[in-house]
This record gives sequence, C-alpha cells and structure tokens, in this order.
Amino acid sequence: MPYVLTVDQRDSRNLPDAVDEAMAALSTLDTLLGFERTIGDEFQGLLDDPLSVVTAMLELMRSNQWHIGLGIGPVDTPLPADTRSGRGPAFVAARTAVDQAKREVTHVSFVGAPPAEEATRDAEVVLQLLATIRERRSEQGWDAVDLMNAGATMAEVAETLKISRQAVGQRLAAANWAVESDALPVLARLLDRAEAISTGRKAATGGAGR
Repeated sequence: MPYVLTVDQRDSRNLPDAVDEAMAALSTLDTLLGFERTIGDEFQGLLDDPLSVVTAMLELMRSNQWHIGLGIGPVDTPLPADTRSGRGPAFVAARTAVDQAKREVTHVSFVGAPPAEEATRDAEVVLQLLATIRERRSEQGWDAVDLMNAGATMAEVAETLKISRQAVGQRLAAANWAVESDALPVLARLLDRAEAISTGRKAATGGAGR
C-alpha cells in the first residue's frame, strides 16, 4: 500500500531551513522508506498505512511551512535502501502533486496514478474540509484538542487548563473536534480505496484507520 509524500518548504529563501525539524517530528510514524532530504529544502517518504499518511499531512499543515504533495500508485520493487532511489508511478505522481501544491491555497495536492484519479480527488476533498476546520480553530481550542488527542479525559483537560468541564466541552465543540475525529478514519479509508484502485489491490473492507 504505497503512498509517497513529497514536501517542499515554503519561502525557503527567506526562512531558516526547517527540514530536519520536520523529519524529526514525523520520525515516530511507520514508513516503508523513511523521510529523507531529497534536494535542498525538500524531503520525501514512502508510507504504507493511510492513517499514518493522514497524521503526517495534518502535522505538516499545522505549521503552515510546507507545500505537500501526495502521490498514490504502484512503486517499483524491490524497494531500494533509501527514499531518494525510489521509482515508480507513485513517485512520479508525488512530484506532480508537490508542484501543484505550490499553486493551491491550502498548499496541499493529491495525485493518483491512473485509474485512481477520481478516488484520489475524493480523498483530497475531505482533507480540504479538515483543513478548513483546523484553520478556524482558536488557540484555546487547540489547547483542549491537543490534550484530548493525547488521551486525557475531559476532567483532566479541565484540571490542566484550570477551567470547568462545561468550558472544555464548549471549546471542543467550537473547535469541531468531534467532526475531525470522525473524519480522520473516513479520509484514511478513502486513501486506501484510491491506492487499491491504482494498484489493482482489493481495498480493505474493515476500514483502514478504524
């Protein structure tokens, strides 16, 4: 289940190089070929778990520092020892995607190898909706969401933030945390479907990312 993420730093001529820091932040994710600097301020990784792909993209999007291209499709096997030596339609698609991302308002683009173009677009639409939700989230909303995502209970969030449980619920509602939580596995399943179509694999019936 290969997915290629190609990521290029925005406005890199005027900002410090952030590639090493970004790769370190993503280092806990499972990958087929680890994230590796390819050239200049660009890096790339090969993943096989759609939920890990979603996690990586949302982490990168939150910092507003990156053009993010996702390529979906087959890759040449056997896999090489390093990401920079990877070849195949998914790598080509990722290169096209990151170039397209530079023209997108959200700085993200998905490209699927034929015949998965429509399925890939479906997944991209859901990601764009998630991006809209997250862009409108307040700093207070993020404080509550980050704690909940880390596994805290509402009571623990209330204690940490020194607010009432009712206030926690209000912050989470305003942040659309429940909507985002429900949408993440949906996006992962759409990515699984797009990859299955592009490679001729049978899509997971149990739901990727559930």
